Amino acid sequence: MTLIVRDPGFYEPTDEDDCTAFSYFCQAHDRFYQREACGEGPHLVVLHCEEHGPESMWAQPLTLMVPEGFEPPLSKAQLSWLQAEWDAAEA
Repeated sequence: MTLIVRDPGFYEPTDEDDCTAFSYFCQAHDRFYQREACGEGPHLVVLHCEEHGPESMWAQPLTLMVPEGFEPPLSKAQLSWLQAEWDAAEA
């Protein structure tokens, strides 16, 4: 599975946003993503805000497991932040 981290066409969240309802949407299958219930083949999963629709997001520490699988690729700053978060979680 590939999780889209950022896309120029997606809403860019700000600190002032108070969005609370999110889900994951599989663009490859054109439906909300549910593990093992979305459809066959590769998935293209994005964060979906109930208020704004598809929304760019910051990478999560578990993405270090497959950092080469992202489109667009993770930047060096994102990878550094992820590594720090991962290390903090394991401490």
